[in-house]
Amino acid sequence: MRTSALQLTENFAPSDKALVPIVEKVVHDESLTAEDGLLLYETTDLWSVCSLADSVRTKLHGNNAFYNINRHVNYSNVCALSCKFCDFYRKKDQEGAYAHSLEDISNEATQARLAGATEMHIVGGLHPWLPFSYYTQMLSTIKEIAPDIHIKAFTAVEIVHLARISKRGRDGIAGIASVINDLVDAGLGSLPGGGAEVFDERIHDEAYRGKIKGEQWLDVHRVAHELGLNTNATMLYGHIETREDRIKHMLTIREEQDRSITSSSSGTFQAFIPLPFIPGVSELSHLPGPSGIENLRTIAISRLMLDNVPHIKAFWIMQTLHMAQHMLQCGADDIDGTVMWYDITKVESNTTHQESSAEDLCRAIRDAGFVPVERDTLYREIERDGKSWSVR
Repeated sequence: MRTSALQLTENFAPSDKALVPIVEKVVHDESLTAEDGLLLYETTDLWSVCSLADSVRTKLHGNNAFYNINRHVNYSNVCALSCKFCDFYRKKDQEGAYAHSLEDISNEATQARLAGATEMHIVGGLHPWLPFSYYTQMLSTIKEIAPDIHIKAFTAVEIVHLARISKRGRDGIAGIASVINDLVDAGLGSLPGGGAEVFDERIHDEAYRGKIKGEQWLDVHRVAHELGLNTNATMLYGHIETREDRIKHMLTIREEQDRSITSSSSGTFQAFIPLPFIPGVSELSHLPGPSGIENLRTIAISRLMLDNVPHIKAFWIMQTLHMAQHMLQCGADDIDGTVMWYDITKVESNTTHQESSAEDLCRAIRDAGFVPVERDTLYREIERDGKSWSVR
């Protein structure tokens, strides 16, 4: 039986005494400051940081750890941008460039339905020539084949791109709302959290110039929340940003979540997903990327800083399944799902076929000391009879 959050925090005695005020804040449900976050990064007492984060996740979720049966679809790697950290994008005539047809999408939806998936997660590059109708038809095709599957699709960067190609880019917030409403009518259920990278103009201009800035990313998610959609938020770390930049990013997400919670919005951020930079063959491939210890520390700090975001996800595709097991003991409560195909990053193989079975995920969760709970996209518990499922 794991120690309860209250027992752990009341008797917590970190070896680094500078952490004591942070422990007291966590015990009394007080939000941490930027200075607290930097101290959590700088202290050598990593055990205390991770244990404190574990106490918070236990308080929120008990012994449960979440996973889902999902299918990722990257509909195209053709992109108008050329972000330095990305080795996914291709230009139209470049070797390896692709754009899936609607027939391909139909086949993916059929396979997802037959596999008993509850979610399709769809993102891609900013294709300069695909019309807006391609995206709405993609969604409606999936819904026609698999009406019960939740579609989580299109990063904020893609939403802004869709506003531009549908001639609504100059309409500002109204244009974004109009695009999201059209996508919802076609079958969209929620937005993923990609494209946030790190909210800092220096980093933006150096590593992903041309991509929407942080304020625009936040605008898209704010509109989605106001329209009743839940979304996620990410942070890409371990490249040219500093630890201070990461803390500022987390605090920005926390502030936006506060805004959504206190406003009339029915949608909020469901999960925060720290994503480690993987050099690959990008323009930043000379950088080593974050270490395993830095990954664990960042997950733990995310849980401690983001006290108003219910879930912290250790995305096993980018963290590896073994590291995700450790992260479950350091603040994370979710490891994502079966995935199947994922073309954006390749950590342990050179193939886009990156899959873990539900059995593998459950075994990994149990081995880490937790109870596996299958969820849908909205974190509702799933009851399953083979490939058939329903929300409990």
